[in-house]
Amino acid sequence: MRALAFSLLVLLAPVAAQAADPVHRLSLGDPARRDKDVTLVLDAVVDTATGETLGPEELAARLDTTRLLLLGESHTSVESHRVQLQVLRALARLGRVVRVGLEMFPYTEQTSLDSWNAGRWSETEFVDKSRWYEHWGYHWGYYRDVLLFARTQGIPIAAVNAPRDLVAAVRKTGIAGLSAQQAARMPPKVDTESADHLVLFKAQVGGGDALHGGMTDDAWKGMQAAQATWDAAMAWNAVQALKAVNDPNAIMVVLVGSGHVAYGLGIERQARTWFDGRVASVIAMPITDDKGPTGPVRASYANFLWGVAREQASAWPSFGLSTRVGEGGRRPIIDIEKDSPAAQAGLKVGDVIVKIDEVAIDSREAMSRQMASYNWGDTPRVTIARGTEQLIVTVALRRAP
Repeated sequence: MRALAFSLLVLLAPVAAQAADPVHRLSLGDPARRDKDVTLVLDAVVDTATGETLGPEELAARLDTTRLLLLGESHTSVESHRVQLQVLRALARLGRVVRVGLEMFPYTEQTSLDSWNAGRWSETEFVDKSRWYEHWGYHWGYYRDVLLFARTQGIPIAAVNAPRDLVAAVRKTGIAGLSAQQAARMPPKVDTESADHLVLFKAQVGGGDALHGGMTDDAWKGMQAAQATWDAAMAWNAVQALKAVNDPNAIMVVLVGSGHVAYGLGIERQARTWFDGRVASVIAMPITDDKGPTGPVRASYANFLWGVAREQASAWPSFGLSTRVGEGGRRPIIDIEKDSPAAQAGLKVGDVIVKIDEVAIDSREAMSRQMASYNWGDTPRVTIARGTEQLIVTVALRRAP
């Protein structure tokens, strides 16, 4: 969840206490469901309004009047992406006119998606020319089957996210300070004042961790403005792409992190201020975690919950660290996950990643692309700058047993 960026309003004592609950146990969202629970079912869908257990075809049928479907994912979960594919297949079999919106690309990259939709580029060309690893960073393999299915079925894909400079502009000047071209891709108002949204953020990000623990109230507010901007932009651009279809049977399916979907407080909340079509949400959730069964889930978490198997580790490896943009595109480390490959190798916060094997790391794209070349069990040699020294550290990409 560290990729999420929200802002925080002043915490009241009851809010702080509530934020200690698991994300899926908060009393947020729809008043009719926020105090009710449902139980996940492995490889099945639970309708959180009725408690009924459904299959993919029944789910698609219940979405017959839905115009905007938010399909929440965990980015490095193969199970999440399998669910996305099954939902798209079921909607297509039902005869719906389907469009897909991607969080993974800013709207400025639509021409690349048009080339993919038209079949002009191979997979390799698409990943390279669209700058997949610059815009997104997660392994192409997670999304490959979904995007190939959309192309073979003639389902157009739209880029719905906001570019980073637009988000930065909103943080500095607000919507009123945007250029006419930027404002055309944003709704007239972005709602940043939701107390429920605040509680959700604290539960998702964890304000007491090493990365966020020392933040000021102003910093939290800036993060909320950024998150709300992303949510609003995705809502606006998805709906505009849907309206362009000019078909009342059309449905826009947005593939997006579940943090933008949970409790209807992200994209859905922003869309409802100006969109009167039916909005629904589906989130794939593991039925167990590292402590055992997931247990009851708040019914307001999403309209539909698809129970999936827990994945012990991601399909493709990562170092387990966070970096930021440094001088000259260098990547200083700002956080390291406990017991991660990076931690086991002795990397430290403040180290600057200079090279991975013989590849210079001078951008986000260079680092993400190089990491995508490894599998679990590989042992890349990482050149780091630590103070005035330059060291070579071997990082064993090994999963916890």
